[in-house]
Amino acid sequence: MADSPRVRWRRKSLRFRLTAVASAALALALAVSASVLMTVLGRSLIGTVDDSTRLRAQDVRAQADAGDLANPIGTVDGTLVQVLDGTGRITHSTYGTDRLVPLLDDRDRDRAIAEDRALYLDGRPYGIPGPLRVVVVRADRGQTVLAARPVGEIQESLSIAGRVLFAGTPVLIVLLAGASWLIIGRTLRPIASLRKGAADITHTARSRRLPVPEARDEVYSLATTLNDMLARLEEAESRQRALVSDAAHELRSPLASMRLQLEVAIGHPEGQDWRETAEGVLEDAMRLSRLAEDLLALARLDERGGIPARSEPVNLDEVTRQVADRYAEARLTACDPVVVHGDAIDLSRVLTNLMDNAVRHAAAKVEVSLTADGVLTVTDDGPGIPEQDRERVFNRFTRLDDGRSRDEGGAGLGLAIVRETVRAHGGTVCLEDAGPGLRAVVRLPPRAL
Repeated sequence: MADSPRVRWRRKSLRFRLTAVASAALALALAVSASVLMTVLGRSLIGTVDDSTRLRAQDVRAQADAGDLANPIGTVDGTLVQVLDGTGRITHSTYGTDRLVPLLDDRDRDRAIAEDRALYLDGRPYGIPGPLRVVVVRADRGQTVLAARPVGEIQESLSIAGRVLFAGTPVLIVLLAGASWLIIGRTLRPIASLRKGAADITHTARSRRLPVPEARDEVYSLATTLNDMLARLEEAESRQRALVSDAAHELRSPLASMRLQLEVAIGHPEGQDWRETAEGVLEDAMRLSRLAEDLLALARLDERGGIPARSEPVNLDEVTRQVADRYAEARLTACDPVVVHGDAIDLSRVLTNLMDNAVRHAAAKVEVSLTADGVLTVTDDGPGIPEQDRERVFNRFTRLDDGRSRDEGGAGLGLAIVRETVRAHGGTVCLEDAGPGLRAVVRLPPRAL
């Protein structure tokens, strides 16, 4: 089945379509302009002839009213003049004008006077090639003055101008179409450079950017936007590679521990405490389970692109009480009613991770506080974190030396999950010095009532 004209048109290059549209619009504009020009020029020239003819007729009428009209009437600018009496008989005329037959009959004379406009008349019966423009005015004593002037030269000039426009317009359209083709080609050249630059970028090409044109136009904005996108993709790729590498590193330790314990138990079964071996393997398996859950949580956050899994009203004070009640070391110092938009499970995980860290490092106490403005704090009296490391610990798989030395320590994903989740809910999280200890401060926007 043959493609429709619309489909064939869409398959043409952008340069061809822009040139064709511009040429078609130009052709239409030139055609309309030429038509308007010829119309206005013709009316202007004919109007000038009519005005001069009417002035001549009024001069003759004034002479006829005063009784000073000579016979024959003097010829001015080739204007033919006839003066008729009340019976329609020609009494005066210019030299060479018919003295027996009026230029217009009674009906045409009445029509010209009633409409107050000049009429066309064939000039060949009067030995004048081409048409005449005839003006009729009334004089005293029933007299009528007819003045006529040939307009053949005007029509010939208009015909020549029309032929010149008819022959020259296509040539002009072709020239302008060629110029449009070249200009559009130069305009689209930066886009071709972008396409070539994009084709040169492969999955192995890193730190590559598209060429940015010098002109600060739409193509410049497109190129900078695409380069920003490539930078974000490169950053995401780097984070993904780092995540895979760190995850593999974290998985290696518990797997190696499990393998070593099992190999020793199998190699020396007679002297092995199988309960102790099972507890060790279970501990490593729980560590792997927690790591898998944390990785899954981060993957879901990345997949949602910073959007909570659900957006519904959550009583943050209820979530805070439920989580704090699970920790015997924790003391709830304040818990004002607060309602936020988000996912209750994710917010519970945020507080759980903060509580786990606080309990793990606390010396004697952990305090939890929630104020009405949506500020949630978890404070411990442990050794704290140096100021230069308080931002770094939010990175994935980041653990300080003290944390790495603890057997019960995590993989360094807890605070990363906290920050990503809080950001998804439109809030912020930071660490502050509690003197002694550390205070985690989460700020969430309360729901407007």
